[in-house]
Amino acid sequence: MYLSRRNLLAAGSTAGALTVMGAVTAPAAAAQGNGHRLRTGFERLTADGYALLHGQRVGIVTNPTGVTRDVRHIVDVMHADDRVNLVAVFGPEHGFRGTAQAGGSEGRYDDPATGLPVYDTYLKNGRPLADIFTASEVDTVVFDIQDVGARFYTYIWTLYDCMEAAQLAGKRVVVLDRPNPVTGRGPLGPVLHKEFASFVGRQPIAQAHGMTVAELARLFNGEFLQTPVHLETVLMSGWRRSDFYDASGLPWVPPSPNMPTPDTALVYPGTCLFEGTNLSEGRGTTRPFELLGAEGIDARWAEAAGALGLPGVEFREAYFAPTFSKFQGTTVGGVQIHVRDRDIYDPVYTGVALLATAKRVWSDFSWRADHSIDRLTGSTLVRTMIDAGAGAEEVAGAWASELAAFRDLRRHYLLYR
Repeated sequence: MYLSRRNLLAAGSTAGALTVMGAVTAPAAAAQGNGHRLRTGFERLTADGYALLHGQRVGIVTNPTGVTRDVRHIVDVMHADDRVNLVAVFGPEHGFRGTAQAGGSEGRYDDPATGLPVYDTYLKNGRPLADIFTASEVDTVVFDIQDVGARFYTYIWTLYDCMEAAQLAGKRVVVLDRPNPVTGRGPLGPVLHKEFASFVGRQPIAQAHGMTVAELARLFNGEFLQTPVHLETVLMSGWRRSDFYDASGLPWVPPSPNMPTPDTALVYPGTCLFEGTNLSEGRGTTRPFELLGAEGIDARWAEAAGALGLPGVEFREAYFAPTFSKFQGTTVGGVQIHVRDRDIYDPVYTGVALLATAKRVWSDFSWRADHSIDRLTGSTLVRTMIDAGAGAEEVAGAWASELAAFRDLRRHYLLYR
């Protein structure tokens, strides 16, 4: 099945054709910059006068990250432009305007700025989401959200669900690409096992996938959707796989309330695993996912982590009092992660090493009773191996073969050098 669908993509079928500014073209040629600054998919779409959306009733899946270089929201820009017929907005987790915390959304309302109807997509998929697309009377569903590069960040699964629902509703999907802020150099960490599928991981991809949303959309269409959707993508120009976000020259808008800076995105693919434990992952501080800790932890954890000599990172003994979430209002001890060389830093390996050392030095360490750690890591492997006393090197060795298989699968869908 994989081979035949890849051939279908390569042949430029409507189910998976790569469309750049309205023309089918070869991925490598389309993706190369011309020495100028990076241009996002939205910038390239507007430069072509929205030709790809001509004659279509358009709905857009977006959030506060859907901004132009001069920080105007693309919904406001498109609504004011008579070259595009924007008729609906679809809000993901945290909402279209970003007012909701983790696990929340904004519901159905009319946007005060534009008067457009805003539909809630959070935790909706399949036929219920297809019915929303039908009720909105759109012809094309556009997706433009800044991802952060981790499997358990839910926006890529909003994309997947929207693709599946659009196919059911007979709609076209257009994905406007943005940079992976932590580069696209290569996947890291364990691959999801299908029996652990959830909204923090629908399909078997690596914990840090190393892809852009347009590349993921092609992967989803070619490998995972039972019936491919009519998918078109508008690529960036001027982006290289080795680029971190600061190379883009784009403004950073927090994709969610606890993703305040690109530094957060750098550590998140590993330290988000602490959501599956009884330690604070730093929510309620100004450095979420960089600060980790719990009541009763002392300097021994930072010392144990530092003794590992992990590449590109150092650990500082830290104390903090979260203003919400775990240990709200209580001073806790732990570590702050300081990335010294992001080119050699491995966030997933580091996250697993921190889990293993925390369990070793803090007698009150425990996993959440619902074993949400298994949904985050994609299987029981990390939890059971750490419980058995394994360190990060042994755990990473156990996921090596499945990561290699994903790396081989992924390369068929990469669009940039």
